[in-house]
Amino acid sequence: MEQKWDLENLNLQYIEEPKQTLSMHPKKFALWLFIVTVVMIFAALTSAYIVRQSEGNWLDFELPQRLYITSGIIFLSSLSMHWAYISAKKDNLLSLKVSMFVTAILGIAFLGGQLLSWQDLVATDVYFVGNPAGSFLYVLTGLHGLHLVSGVIFLIVVLVNAFRYKIHAKSMDQIEMCATYWHFLDGLWLYLFLFLLLNH
Repeated sequence: MEQKWDLENLNLQYIEEPKQTLSMHPKKFALWLFIVTVVMIFAALTSAYIVRQSEGNWLDFELPQRLYITSGIIFLSSLSMHWAYISAKKDNLLSLKVSMFVTAILGIAFLGGQLLSWQDLVATDVYFVGNPAGSFLYVLTGLHGLHLVSGVIFLIVVLVNAFRYKIHAKSMDQIEMCATYWHFLDGLWLYLFLFLLLNH
């Protein structure tokens, strides 16, 4: 009888034990929703670009050489961002601070290079108002630059928190979100640059 009661008790405990469910941090979920929205916006813009180009009256011009440099800069910033993530995971706080600072500087350098590339476009008589080829180029690079500004702000927030010792191996949520967003922005630019190279 005692053995039977023990079995019933075990079964009862098993039934009452709550099932584990897969979950995601609410802020991470919001970030992914935002990323999906941005992807849809740029997919629509690049599709509109191709459709408008096929209609004719399209100005052919060379992309500013500076865009090649900024593409290299943003690629390097992705590497330094990964370095920061690995440093946080290993609790190497000095390396984390240095790599986050480097990433922020590279992000600002990218934005500065993009602005200078607009000057290069103006110097070759490619303006925002006028031929749709120029308009699309300004919109695509400008919209991406606007998102990158938010990314740089995010980098600076994480950098400040790194100095406050709020980011370490046991507190990775913020740097994981920052790395995800930054790598996305880097990948988005490389896609846009390749798209423009093939379709300008």
